[in-house]
Amino acid sequence: MQTVDRVLDKALRGERIGLEDGITLLESDEIEKMGRVANELMLRRHPEPIVTFNIGRNINYTNVCDVYCRFCAFYRPPGSKEGYVLPDETILQKIQETVDVGGDEILMQGGVNPDLPFGYYLDLLRKIKAHFPGITMHSFSPAEIQKMKELSGLPLEEVLRQLHEAGLDSLPGGGGEILDDRTRRKISRLKGSWTDWMDTMKAAHKNGMNTTATMVYGFGESMEERALHMIRVRDAQDECKANGYPSPGFLAFISWPFQPDNTNLKREKSKPEEYLKMVAINRIMLDNIPNLQASWVTMGAEIGKLALSYGVNDFGSTMLEENVVSAAGTTHKVNIELILQYIREAGKIPAQRNTRYEILRVFNEGEHADRDFVLQN
Repeated sequence: MQTVDRVLDKALRGERIGLEDGITLLESDEIEKMGRVANELMLRRHPEPIVTFNIGRNINYTNVCDVYCRFCAFYRPPGSKEGYVLPDETILQKIQETVDVGGDEILMQGGVNPDLPFGYYLDLLRKIKAHFPGITMHSFSPAEIQKMKELSGLPLEEVLRQLHEAGLDSLPGGGGEILDDRTRRKISRLKGSWTDWMDTMKAAHKNGMNTTATMVYGFGESMEERALHMIRVRDAQDECKANGYPSPGFLAFISWPFQPDNTNLKREKSKPEEYLKMVAINRIMLDNIPNLQASWVTMGAEIGKLALSYGVNDFGSTMLEENVVSAAGTTHKVNIELILQYIREAGKIPAQRNTRYEILRVFNEGEHADRDFVLQN
């Protein structure tokens, strides 16, 4: 029996996949075989033929950043004439537009801006919640939180407690890249260690916030580092449950390949087959993370649709606006009707969800969105 078969049989028996087994899968090109097992594991967790999606907006409130990641085409250094901080009124207007099309989630992220004091974020969150008490603020990556900690002089848990109290509901997994310091030192030396990222997530879980985890691959990292990334997320999820934190921990995992266009880091573009293999292995290894999102923003909707048979159960967010990935030359525009169409073409039933993955509305056969929009950059 092939080694890959042995690992896949282990997964089907419900046994946990370790580091060596994970490397075996990552080094294999038996993608369809892994996809079948990943799909089976997904169906055990999500037996209904439903694929969820969220209507949300990504607001890049500032592009000023002092972390200087080599793979980022979006940021501008402090003092740059091209740097900006959106006025509060513009942010509120963008949220209103999101609410007007039935959206309920705001993914607010920016550069790591050294000129914005901690009070800026607290005041902005309070203002947003005063205007839109029903909106979910799924905002600020761990790197941004670490900068708030540095500028405020407060302990990490206190920073997150105050943000949560002001209106921050959950944390996105941005900046995860590869959770191993060898690669992080090469691509984003100033962004902090992998434990900085993870400590931020654990502090969010202790404060009752759910989070998501991400993985960006294709920086030249080893297969061992990819496997370690997944195991470290899985271990933190175990810790959240074992300690009885008032949070479900990581509700979703999202992986996508590095997009090299317009960046200072020259790498060959990853192939779609590699992406399908990665999401299948995500499902096989991450046995305690309930949801896997398709990354159609980077891969395109057709590959996103295909991922639904490789262990993925969620089509992500409509994201009215996305400036970071599009700055790297990758822009895939999808409206709600197209999301419904793609999910149906994959033989699934589309359903709108909120940030906590609670279903808000199931779109039965022939049912259309009440309101629609085309994504704007």
